Order: sequence, then C-alpha cells, then structure tokens
Amino acid sequence: MSEIERLKNAIKECNNIVVFSGAGLSTNSGIPDFRSADGIYNQKLKTKVRPEEIISHSFFLKYPEDFYKFYFDKMIYPNAKPNSAHLYFAELEKEGKVKAVVTQNIDNLHQMAGSKNVIELHGSVMRNYCMKCGKSYELKDILGTDVPRCTCGGIIKPDVVLYEEGLNENDINNAVQSIYEADMLIIVGTSLVVYPAAGFVRYFRGKYLVLLNKSETSYDNQADIVIHDDIKNIVEELKK
Repeated sequence: MSEIERLKNAIKECNNIVVFSGAGLSTNSGIPDFRSADGIYNQKLKTKVRPEEIISHSFFLKYPEDFYKFYFDKMIYPNAKPNSAHLYFAELEKEGKVKAVVTQNIDNLHQMAGSKNVIELHGSVMRNYCMKCGKSYELKDILGTDVPRCTCGGIIKPDVVLYEEGLNENDINNAVQSIYEADMLIIVGTSLVVYPAAGFVRYFRGKYLVLLNKSETSYDNQADIVIHDDIKNIVEELKK
C-alpha cells in the first residue's frame, strides 16, 4: 500500500486531527518560504544586514523605516489567495475531522480558506497595533506608508512575533493541548527547525504522526507516514 493510500485510510479513521503548518504550505499561493534556495533568507539584499536581524525586535525599535521597507517588500502579499491545501484542510474541519490548525504562518490564508479554529503561533500581518495607545489597525490601514503611525503619534507595530520576542502564552497552551489530545497530527510545509514551535511535536500522543514536506526533516524517522512531495500533488491524490 502506498503512503498516500495509508494516509487516506488514516484520515477516514481519525476524528481528532490537528494540522501543524509552516511556510511551505503557502508557497503555492505565491508567498516565498524562509529557508529554501529561493526563500526570504537567501535573497540578495541591498543591505549587508541579514533578514533575521531586520525582523528582530531591537532592529524594529531602532530602525523602523528600514524594518518596514523590508517587511512590506518581502513579507506582505495582500493579493495572495488560499491554495488547494488550505481549502482541503478547511474542508476536513467542516467534516468534523480537523479540530485545530496550529500554524507558524502569518498570512491569514487558513482563515481565508474557511478554517475556524486557527492558532497563529507567530501572529498575523492582518493585525497591527499602536505601541503607544494600543489602538488596532488593519493591514490596509498601514500599507503605503514609510513608518505607519497612529492618530496619537505612536508607531504602529505588526502583531507578528519578531526575533527576540516570546510567543503568546495562550497560543502556546492551546497548541499544546490540541496536539496532546489529537489522534492524528499532520505536519505540513515545515522543516521543523524553528523553536519553540517545532518542539510542540513532542506533546503528540496519538496514533498517526504524519509528515508532508518537500524535503526531509529531523522528525522523519519518528513519523508513521512520511511523504516528500509538493503539498499540491499530495492533496490532488488525497481527493481522488
């Protein structure tokens, strides 16, 4: 039996599935990932400052204009649409199979596809707030500005987790609880090298640990089902 057939049967069998998604899930929506050859971290920049440094808390505070130049150019894709994989997982949620999506992505595509219970570990580009008074702003409110500022004069910060910042405690607890209770954990589009998020996998106690990723991960030998392929191709096979 092929791995796809095994995965199909396992999905039929399980009714508490958690999807754990990373940047590789959104590449088919035109959003580059971070660590692949074409990823954000490997793109040539005009500055000598590394991307990891630019999207850090201290850099944002010190050089907000340079931060936003990079952020708007490399991390914001307002026209991106959910791809077949986002839609497939939302459909599984509608069928009562998927109970939660835990994502490292900040692009809001799971919600746009129709997923309701989405735990965003690294925040969302759709939410922004004034660092001075706390007023909320939508993405459309801050586009087209060098350094977005609130009506009170404070600098607006995206509600995304930058380097040097901790994850939201509620999100951590919800993610760990969901993974712990799941009978299947589908890890998709992530190389599992970003911590603490990648460490959540160890809380899984269920029956099927599934890894769907183009390249190998350090967790491959612990998984029950492993498929190395573009998620678009995997979803096409699953829907047959």
